[in-house]
Amino acid sequence: MAIKISNILAGTALLAAVTAFAPAALAASSCGTDKQIDIAEMNWPSAAALAQVHAIILEKGYGCNVEIVIGDTVPTSASMLSKGRPAIAPELWTGTIQEAWDKGLADGAVKAAGVAISDGAVEGWWIPDYVAAANPGLKSVDDLPKYAELFADPDEPEKGRFYSCPPGWGCEIANAALFEAYELEDSYNLFSPGSGGNLDASIIRAFEREQPIVFYYWGPTAIMGKYPMVQLEMPEHNPEIWSCNVDANCTPKGKSAFATPPVVVATASWLAEEAPIVFDYLSNVALNNVQISTMLDWGAENKAGAAETAENFLKTEEEVWTTWVPADVAEKVKAAL
Repeated sequence: MAIKISNILAGTALLAAVTAFAPAALAASSCGTDKQIDIAEMNWPSAAALAQVHAIILEKGYGCNVEIVIGDTVPTSASMLSKGRPAIAPELWTGTIQEAWDKGLADGAVKAAGVAISDGAVEGWWIPDYVAAANPGLKSVDDLPKYAELFADPDEPEKGRFYSCPPGWGCEIANAALFEAYELEDSYNLFSPGSGGNLDASIIRAFEREQPIVFYYWGPTAIMGKYPMVQLEMPEHNPEIWSCNVDANCTPKGKSAFATPPVVVATASWLAEEAPIVFDYLSNVALNNVQISTMLDWGAENKAGAAETAENFLKTEEEVWTTWVPADVAEKVKAAL
């Protein structure tokens, strides 16, 4: 009888031990690694919000040990390439670090899990949708001289006003080059708004009053998510022409669309090796410009930080993010929210 009691007690103890260990084992198995997964939160709104979205899903859905770290394109990529940390950069614009990035891919130090923005980041010249609807002949930058009166400059009404980039931004040089290539000097003034905030304010004011405006802008951004705008057509991007357009000392300038910057979900190579489930998840997380811009617009309207913006996205866009993960992972995330 004593032996039976002993066996029962031993079995009970073993069952308790297994039960106590199970959640941790399951979590490690779900994530694939017990290493800390650092996610870079870059210092612009879309990348910051995406970092928080992935942190919540990986921690609550997959049971990963996640840490958010502050990042920016150059230092984050340099650290990832040399140290394997951070493990993830959810929105890395590789165009500014292309040579180092390509070498890292070739050396096996980093991997691109997939694209962060499915239709690519976008830069261009834009008009409001109500202006496009009222002026069907205005479709391309070539059409602008005929519509200079529509966009009259308050300081020089006989010319139109084109809202360009603030001083010191790379697009300031590109816009000046396009202004020259399209020979717009006689019909438009190239207006510098002075700051990014002033550019935003000018665009918002025009949209809210339904006034004509032609301007440079980029996406994904909150403004692009809130206000319907139409991009003016330019010839297909030509790298040779563009290399001259962004060099202030190069001539002649030419007609070419802005480049579509490559934006990837970047990871340290060890993540794919040790946590392939996480890597596979990251390969499915692309959002388009409208989806990201809408997410950012909610954040701007509600003066929300990146974490709150991410939580709202997960609560209101279930039909989007639940396609990235298995049903059981989705349920865990929903329960945590």
